[in-house]
Amino acid sequence: MTKIKSEMAGTILEIKVKVGDPIKPGQEIVVLESMKMEVPIGASHSGIVTEIKKQVGDFVNEGETLIELS
Repeated sequence: MTKIKSEMAGTILEIKVKVGDPIKPGQEIVVLESMKMEVPIGASHSGIVTEIKKQVGDFVNEGETLIELS
């Protein structure tokens, strides 16, 4: 199982995938707000979204798991 983790601390503004979606490396999957900037988080691996660990509005720390892929 592959995990996509937050690259920095911030608040989740948008989640661009849902469970069951196929994703490709480089695809933008989450947008964080950090220090009043929008920061897109891209997939580093391909796979199918099996679980979304956080919701829009949640604060996340660097290294926290956002999405799991199979």
